[in-house]
Amino acid sequence: MNIPLNYNWDLNKFAKYNRNQMNMPKAEWIMRNLVLKNKQMLWYKFIRQKIFWNYILDFYCAKLRLCIEIDDKSHDRKWEEDEIRTQYLNSLWIIVIRYTNEQIYYQLDWIIQDLKLRIKEL
Repeated sequence: MNIPLNYNWDLNKFAKYNRNQMNMPKAEWIMRNLVLKNKQMLWYKFIRQKIFWNYILDFYCAKLRLCIEIDDKSHDRKWEEDEIRTQYLNSLWIIVIRYTNEQIYYQLDWIIQDLKLRIKEL
């Protein structure tokens, strides 16, 4: 069995717990079920709660090397950590797009258009 170098097994249980729809934050549920599920809007497969090194990515598309992060109010206090995480992922040629819970709740149409435009640019 080949073990990927970018996999932290300690996060496996936590990521598995987060993948359960009953434990999913509302904004992630909306993003998954209304935008990303079954390639219905964007035509690419996104994996939820993808473990990458010491991070769990909210949504990740391997084909596009694209990560979508959904930030709630707790991220207001963690912007430095988020920046380090983004820089690390960018160093691996992974593009990180961030949206807030409020954008998902109130600007979902804009998010869909923004994602389509960004994917087209890739």
